[in-house]
Amino acid sequence: MGSLNFKIIYRFLGLTAVLNGIFMFIAIPFSMYHKEEAQMGILNAGIITVFLGLLLYFFNKPTTTNIHKKEGYLIVTLGWLTLSFTGMLPYLFTGAIPNITDAFFETLSGYSTTGSSILTDIESMQKGILFWRSATHWIGGMGIIVLTIAILPLLGVGGMELFASEAPGPTKDKIHPRIKETAKRLWLIYVILTLTQALCLWLADMPLFDAINHALTTISTGGFSTRDASIGAFTSPLVQYIIIVFMFLGGTSFTLLYFGARFKFKKFLDNDEFKWYVGAILLLLLVIVPIVNQATNGDLENNFRFALFQIVSIITGTGYSTYDFTTWGAFATFIFFLLMFSGASAGSTSGGIKIVRIILLMKNTFLEFKRRLHPNAIIPVYLNKSAVSPKIIYNLLAFIFFYLFTFVIGAIILTFIGLDFQDAVSASITAVSNVGPGIGSVGPSASFAHLPVAAKWVLSCLMILGRLELFTIAILFTPYFWRRN
Repeated sequence: MGSLNFKIIYRFLGLTAVLNGIFMFIAIPFSMYHKEEAQMGILNAGIITVFLGLLLYFFNKPTTTNIHKKEGYLIVTLGWLTLSFTGMLPYLFTGAIPNITDAFFETLSGYSTTGSSILTDIESMQKGILFWRSATHWIGGMGIIVLTIAILPLLGVGGMELFASEAPGPTKDKIHPRIKETAKRLWLIYVILTLTQALCLWLADMPLFDAINHALTTISTGGFSTRDASIGAFTSPLVQYIIIVFMFLGGTSFTLLYFGARFKFKKFLDNDEFKWYVGAILLLLLVIVPIVNQATNGDLENNFRFALFQIVSIITGTGYSTYDFTTWGAFATFIFFLLMFSGASAGSTSGGIKIVRIILLMKNTFLEFKRRLHPNAIIPVYLNKSAVSPKIIYNLLAFIFFYLFTFVIGAIILTFIGLDFQDAVSASITAVSNVGPGIGSVGPSASFAHLPVAAKWVLSCLMILGRLELFTIAILFTPYFWRRN
C-alpha cells in the first residue's frame, strides 16, 4: 500500500462533524419548549460544529475515493474523537459542565455507550442538555460512522473497509450484499426499536420527555437516565419490564433482529450465541433471586424483577439500576463484577468481550484435552454447526489477552493515581467493557465526579479503546501500520 489518503480521511471527519452538529439542533426544541437559556449555547455549539465540518469537507477533495484498511482504521478512531471533542461543546457553551475534563468524560461516556457520569444532580439539568446527553448514547450505539456509510456511496466512496473496522464483535455477517443497504437496514431496525420503546414507555405512564430519553439510552445499551435514581425513580413494574425487554434486544445481534423482523425465527434457534445469551440470563436468575430474597424484605415478584433487571442491565452493558446490587452481599457483587467482562452478543450495541468469544474460548479449551490424546488429529471448533477457522481462534486468543492486559494496566495506573484497589479494578473494567457503574465509590448509586482529573482521562482512554474493540486504536501505535508497503 502506498501513502495514506489523508484528504479522504479529513473529508470523512468533516462529514461526521456536520452530522453531529445537525443532531445538536434536534435538542434545541426541548430547550425552547421549556424556555431555557441553554438553547443559545446548544445552537452555537451546533453552528460551530457544522461550520468546522463543512471546512474539512469542502477543502479536502481527494483525487481518489478508495478507502483501504489503513484509512478505515484512522477514520473510525479519529471519527470517534471528532464526535467527542465537538460533542462536548453544548456542555461547555451552556455552562452545564464548565470543566473540559468533565465535559469530555461525560461526552465520551455517552458516545461509547458506557454511561458513567460525573453529574451528581441530574434532575436539575436543563431539558435540552439532558436530551443531548441521551442523544450521544443513541448516536454512539450503532455508530454515526455506520450511518455515514449509507451516505458515502452517494459521494462516490465505498464503505466496506469502514464497516469492517466499526461493526462490533468478531463476526461481520452481512444481511445484504451491498454495505450501503446493510447500514440502512441496521439503522431502520434501530430507529423502529427506539420509537417503539418510547411509545410503550409513554403508554405505561412514563412522562413523554423521560420516555423519549430512556428509549434513546436503552436500545443503545448506554444507561444515562434523566433521574438521579436511574430507573429506580420509576416504581411501575410495567415500565421496568419494558426496559428489560429493550435492554435485552439492544444486547442481541442486530443481524438476528433483522431476520426476526422478516419472521425467520429459525435463525435464533440455530444461533449458538443467542442460545447461550438466553441461557446465561436464566441461569443467573436461578442464582441471584434466592440471594435477593435473603437480602431484602420484598415479595417474590419484586425480587425477581430486581434481579432480572440488574442481570440484563450489566450483561448488556446498559448500566441502569433499580437497586444497588452491591447491597446483596459479596457473592452477588462478585457475580456482577464477572458479568462486566462478558458483554452480550456480537453485532449488538453491547460492549465487553462478547458471548461468542467466550463460547469459542471454552470450546477450544475443552477440545485441547482431546487434541492432547490425539495429537495428529485435526479437531476443529464448531459454531452454529460450522467449523471455525484456526485464524479466527488465533485472533480470539489475541483479543482476549489484549483485553485482559488493557484492563490490568488500566487498574494499575488508576491505583498509581490514588484510587484504592476496589475502585481502580471496577472502574477499569467498567470503562473497558462500556458498562457504566462499577463497585465501591463508583457503584450503581454513585458518580465518577470525585475521581482525580488524571483518572478521568485514563478512563476516557479505556472507554474509547473498549468501544472500538482495542485493536482498531492499538494498531495505530504499531510500526507496521505506518509502513508504506
